[in-house]
Amino acid sequence: MADQKRLFLLDAYALIFRGYYAFIKNPRINSKGMDTSAILGFTNSLLDVIKRERPDHLAVCFDKGGSVARTEAFPEYKANRQETPEAIRIAVPYIEKILQAMNIPAVVKAGYEADDIIGTLAKKAEKEGYKTFMVTPDKDFAQLVSENIFMYRPRFGGGYETWGIPEVQEKFGVERPEQVIDFLGMMGDSVDNIPGLPGVGEKTAKKFLAAYGSMENLFKNTHELKGKMKEKVEASQELGLLSKDLATIMLDVPVEFHQEDFEMCMPDIHATKEIFNELEFRRLTDNFEKTFAPPEESTQKTETSAPVVKKPVAKSDGQFDLFAAPGTGNVTEEESSSGFKTITNTNHFYQHVNTPLSRALLLKKLLQQPSVCFDTETTGLKALEVELIGIAFSWEAGKGYYVSFPEDQGETRTILEAFRPFFESETIEKIGHNLKYDIKVLSNYDMPVKGKLFDTMIAHYLINPDMRHNMDILSETYLNYQPVSITELIGKKGKNQLSMRVVPVKDQTEYAVEDSDITLQLKEHFTKELDSGNVTKLFNDVELPLVSVLTAMEIEGINLNTDFLKELSVALSDDIARLEKNIFEQAGEEFNIASPKQLGIVLFENMKLVEKPKKTKTGQYSTAEDVLSYLAKDHQIIADILEYRQYKKLQSTYVDALPNEINPKTGRVHTVYAQAVAATGRLSSNNPNLQNIPIRTERGRQVRKAFIPRDENHVLLAADYSQIELRIIAALSEEETMIEAFKNGEDIHASTAAKVFNVPLEEVTREQRSNAKTVNFGIIYGVSAFGLSNQTDLSRKEAKALIDTYYETYPKLRAYMAEQVDFARDHGYVETVLQRRRYLKDINSRNAIVRGAAERNSVNAPIQGSAADIIKLAMINIHNRFEKENFKSKMLLQVHDELVFDAHKDELETIKPIIKEEMENAYKMAVPLDVEMGIGENWLEAH
Repeated sequence: MADQKRLFLLDAYALIFRGYYAFIKNPRINSKGMDTSAILGFTNSLLDVIKRERPDHLAVCFDKGGSVARTEAFPEYKANRQETPEAIRIAVPYIEKILQAMNIPAVVKAGYEADDIIGTLAKKAEKEGYKTFMVTPDKDFAQLVSENIFMYRPRFGGGYETWGIPEVQEKFGVERPEQVIDFLGMMGDSVDNIPGLPGVGEKTAKKFLAAYGSMENLFKNTHELKGKMKEKVEASQELGLLSKDLATIMLDVPVEFHQEDFEMCMPDIHATKEIFNELEFRRLTDNFEKTFAPPEESTQKTETSAPVVKKPVAKSDGQFDLFAAPGTGNVTEEESSSGFKTITNTNHFYQHVNTPLSRALLLKKLLQQPSVCFDTETTGLKALEVELIGIAFSWEAGKGYYVSFPEDQGETRTILEAFRPFFESETIEKIGHNLKYDIKVLSNYDMPVKGKLFDTMIAHYLINPDMRHNMDILSETYLNYQPVSITELIGKKGKNQLSMRVVPVKDQTEYAVEDSDITLQLKEHFTKELDSGNVTKLFNDVELPLVSVLTAMEIEGINLNTDFLKELSVALSDDIARLEKNIFEQAGEEFNIASPKQLGIVLFENMKLVEKPKKTKTGQYSTAEDVLSYLAKDHQIIADILEYRQYKKLQSTYVDALPNEINPKTGRVHTVYAQAVAATGRLSSNNPNLQNIPIRTERGRQVRKAFIPRDENHVLLAADYSQIELRIIAALSEEETMIEAFKNGEDIHASTAAKVFNVPLEEVTREQRSNAKTVNFGIIYGVSAFGLSNQTDLSRKEAKALIDTYYETYPKLRAYMAEQVDFARDHGYVETVLQRRRYLKDINSRNAIVRGAAERNSVNAPIQGSAADIIKLAMINIHNRFEKENFKSKMLLQVHDELVFDAHKDELETIKPIIKEEMENAYKMAVPLDVEMGIGENWLEAH
């Protein structure tokens, strides 16, 4: 029937969980620190369904209290489900408010699952002549499919697929959809903890259904089965029938289908927008407005001239048309369904500049501007190895210019040279997104970038450190503008991806200038946000100057001794072979040590090292690092396995990989420092990661030996803050006894041991000092008695007594920690000494484990973050001194609390006191900062 009415029933929790996990790697955190991923994901799905399908009738169905009938029949039903994530618990009341404001019915019945409510409503609507679409990713609903009932499944990557009878037959290998119940009953379901028939998986279930048609018929014909399968099936008939019952969606829930209650109608626009504004859903608000844009007319005449109010349906421009014919306007174009402004629907003037005269005119204009945004287009991602293809400039929203460069590098240099007055101008502010990359690209052509900088990536990192900072996301979030994707021009990553050089210049121009235009607009937005977050000073005085410092360090790179690494690789191979032999001898068999599954079976089934070994979600024995570390003290084989893993990782990650990171043009290794990743403010190092080289083992330390000076006229100099985090916590807590120990130059761990164990300083034993050291550092990370006993030889009782005594010895330290937690609870964030904020969205969580982690972060983040702030200040000051005095020595690396330099031998005695002075005086506190320095022919020797 062409005019058959359609009902859409949404499985609320399935879509909420799906929305939450879609953002799991990059959660959507708003400025209040709230995780809005689940709300955003669900609401996007809801609007998407409305726009695509324009249903006549629609409802959202919720679970409440689980299925009483199933739990009574099988108490273990869904017993292995993990606790609902806090972000989803917070989301549900907001989603209910959104549905209420949008005038969409939410159907819920205590003691029943959404599956049963949807099943009941679908069957009742079918009797009323409706086509019903069940919107859910859950395959269990396939059992309900009929001539008029369909599954409407979200597809991975976007869009939906509709499952009717043919699709269910194909997916499950059944003749009739209701046989899906038998299929699920035979297989069981680990998610819902439905046991199923032992030993029966997907293939066997399909085979049984093809042969016998149902579970009951299978049981009547078990004489046809063979061997262990026959035994298992015959012994599990009761379990199988129970599983089938548990898998059956109920069709008799006490809910009614009154069509007028489910009819689609206009939402309360104002009320809905208020909720979206509270949640900071900028782009969603615009999408919502376009979805339900008011019509030009309100009625339309039928053949009988009776006025009929139609339901909202989508026009091709993405707006809702209340008078389109149902089923005629499915939205298929991304642009029309996104609700964003785009390059195709926004006025702009982007011009390609490609003649000497036009370039001269552009330069003249550039030199008249107080600030300009620029963005480079290149042949790849490695800034120090790529060639320049073009540069886009913008200084007015909606306008910009693109200068393209030829393949001939001589010509490129000539064209670029004309723009030197702009790039070297000290008075023109340079704006960009991840400016470090662009500055490094220009350094390949000996073109420095001078003047004040404004980096929108760094600005947003300070405004909202937990959110993603890539330009596309920021544009969509703050400007409601969806930029052209690079993949539209050159394809997805991989061997078939094109070079930007082959893209037509017109498309290059539109893409590149759009980027600079958007970045310029983001700058205007973020300037205000920095002020409101009280981080403008941190941005201007620390993070922006640091861009230039890190750029110089990355360009400089460090020298590598590849011959030594080859020797070390051979030695590691010998170590690995020795450990492998030892492990096999202790196990009494050979197996794949790298296989968690095989390793678990050997350790916990064959060797039975533990009575009740820990298992993963998939039922395998856990052989994770933390699990094995706990057992290593008691079992030599586990200690050997952990050492084996260390050596394998060391060899593959560093010893064999580092030579591949050498830049062919410079012959040096150039790590890239990520300035906008760690929420604490710490820098991270990538390609290669030089901050995670393990230094607790002899072999790990030897990797540092491979890093050597530039030449025979240089040595490596390493300068390291001594116990900076302990000094910071002493100063911030104003703990006098600890402050005095640092002021007097005492060994802080021995001093702590003397006080905690109540012995004279000179009588502190090595073991007492070691335990005090573990507590000193552990307190910052919220160490528990259990954790301390694992890290020392103390029993849990002794560890608890030590921690209690520690807090009694340092009462102000404990009070400070409590104050930090209270501050975080009241404000939702904590701050470093330079007012860098760490937002803690879970600080008031009802989940004790989640809340506990946030509480530990409230103490740890200001300590780690302040240490990061201080070394950044030191780096800026040292860099400025070196530049001013034109030293040949260069700063090369920053690794946590350590700086590494290529020190020219003639300058050594001059720069040593400068480095020490700048590091120790970077930030004044009640506790003196202390810097230790070393010099050597390699990094290990210097450290």
